[in-house]
Amino acid sequence: MKVMKTLLTVLFLGATVHAQPRQQADVIVYGGTAGGVMAAVAAKQQGATVVLIEPGRHVGGMVSGGLGKTDMGRQERVIGGLARTFFQRVGRHYDKPIAWLFEPKVAESTFNDLLQEAGVEACFEQPLESIEKNGNSIVRIKTAHREFAARLFIDCSYEGDLMKAAGVSYTVGREGRDKYGESLAGRREILPGHHQAVAPVPAYDQNGRLLPYVVRQADLPPVGAADGKFQFYSFRLCLTDDPANRLPIPKPDNYDPARFGLVRNYLKAGKDQLELRNFLCLSRLPNRKTDINTCGFVSTAPLGPAWEYPEANAQRRKEIWKEHLDWAHGFIYFLQNDPSVPPNIRQTLAPWGLTKDEFPDTGHWPHQLYIREGRRMLGEYLMTQQDLQQHRRKYDSIGMGGYNIDVREVQWVACEISRFPRVQEEVLQEGYLSYPVGPYEIPFRSLLPKQDECDNLLVPICASMSTIAYASFRMEPQYMIAGQSAGTAAALAIQTNSKVHRLDLNRLQQTLRKQGQILSADDIVAPKSAPAR
Repeated sequence: MKVMKTLLTVLFLGATVHAQPRQQADVIVYGGTAGGVMAAVAAKQQGATVVLIEPGRHVGGMVSGGLGKTDMGRQERVIGGLARTFFQRVGRHYDKPIAWLFEPKVAESTFNDLLQEAGVEACFEQPLESIEKNGNSIVRIKTAHREFAARLFIDCSYEGDLMKAAGVSYTVGREGRDKYGESLAGRREILPGHHQAVAPVPAYDQNGRLLPYVVRQADLPPVGAADGKFQFYSFRLCLTDDPANRLPIPKPDNYDPARFGLVRNYLKAGKDQLELRNFLCLSRLPNRKTDINTCGFVSTAPLGPAWEYPEANAQRRKEIWKEHLDWAHGFIYFLQNDPSVPPNIRQTLAPWGLTKDEFPDTGHWPHQLYIREGRRMLGEYLMTQQDLQQHRRKYDSIGMGGYNIDVREVQWVACEISRFPRVQEEVLQEGYLSYPVGPYEIPFRSLLPKQDECDNLLVPICASMSTIAYASFRMEPQYMIAGQSAGTAAALAIQTNSKVHRLDLNRLQQTLRKQGQILSADDIVAPKSAPAR
């Protein structure tokens, strides 16, 4: 199908760009995510020369890529600075003081405005190819089409590719409980409960084969052990039921209904108990649009393919990306059209289609895969569960977090269940973990690599944290908070001719507070917000 081919060409191949000479700046920000935009704008506002490098063609990452329902929890009161400015600016578009629900195109337009007003140069279609170091310092980076030199670098990509290229230590996947003494770490119990099926789901198809993406319980490590796995990736779909703006969901050109055997088995097992809300969490956005998140036992994301993504090469990442998009596309088409789907579900979903005015250059499908977790740096300070619960204050705080420890589903498991008079294999999920935490402070050290590995790099997205700590930090408002603080720190290091590891913390914190950043519980009482610009 032309739509799918166009999408993949845009996302991964880029346009032909003629070679250009090396470009010099004080600060290079790699990755045009929401956190990357904040880092670039903050550094520029502090007087540094800045270039923002984005491998793709869009800024905003997930915030402009379909995640229009902001993950808030109880963290609204810790969102200040440029992050709050962004939500205020979006609110202005809707004639509101602030907006936490918004259309993807409005988010991207707002990010572009912030960059333009700050005078940040953005270079698109520049995937990283290699770097050059002098001792512990990055000297320059080379992308597919250009070279960029700077005194300081900030890796704001979801993948942490610049961090890895710089030789910085990192890890992938969840640790065991014993690693850092975290009670929530490691492989979890597989028990009935939240996000499990409402009825027993057979683990095999009609030909006796194990269903796609299902793993065997016998192959799993003990509960609490490390296994290198992590929560799934997905696309957050922006659909509409407005006939004037709606495009029908086309049949995928590689569509195979057998791929959705787990869905079919669930529908058969659930019979009349199932409704659309058992499959899709549909959050309404302005102008009759949605942010569709995964919901229930089986939804818009396959469990498992993401595990290979962080360490995969560019070609393999493209294949994994496409596998997720094919699943999401095929899943929606299946629910709308397959005769095994009950009429009530088909009829409820029938009015929904792609939005004409969203994602026009990627076939109206989102341009960003939701990379919930990937590489995590092992830096100057590693945050763990204890930093979110017992030791929440930090002398070098550069912002605050407050979202639940939120670990989405990891895998579908074929479990032996005793059903008198026999034992049969049924599919359960290693399911959803949502554990509340109070507001906690994010230490500057968690954004810093070990100094003997790299002394001129900040990493505010793939920050130094355990899987459990990262499961709270990973929300976009906190990425924006950390991005702003990293950009400000980089500019101050340039101004004072300091190594970023030896930066005057008092000066950094004073500057951040002037910018409206919330650094401690004392600031929450009367939060300061940067003025809307």
